Amino acid sequence: MASPKSSTRPVQQNQEPNFHDFFPAMAGNLGGEGLIEELCKGFELLMDGDRGVITFESLRRNASAVLGLGDLTDDDVRCMIDEGDFDRDGALNQMEFCVLMFRLSPELMEASRCVVTEAIEEEFGGDRTHRH
Repeated sequence: MASPKSSTRPVQQNQEPNFHDFFPAMAGNLGGEGLIEELCKGFELLMDGDRGVITFESLRRNASAVLGLGDLTDDDVRCMIDEGDFDRDGALNQMEFCVLMFRLSPELMEASRCVVTEAIEEEFGGDRTHRH
């Protein structure tokens, strides 16, 4: 008699990875400027020191050494670069990296919309004598 956990049970395919979005908590603890500083530090850990951008090679090397993600395939690394490479130069500059990190956090994206709206209103609304 087979148990409920029998090995003949079909295996569910294409399971979503168990991912918890820590960015909103980080943003709450660090504030906007603190979060950007941390993202910049992360960028520096992953970038190619000679070129000043995250390349396929630097991400491949540093994802394993720094982040402990040694099991990433070349396709995984290529997809990570392609996802954020807006200017299509084959690498991520600091701005592309930061934008990508925000895009990967839906909750943070919504919060950032509010911050941007406030900043625009502050810059262009109200007293215009302080504009640069």
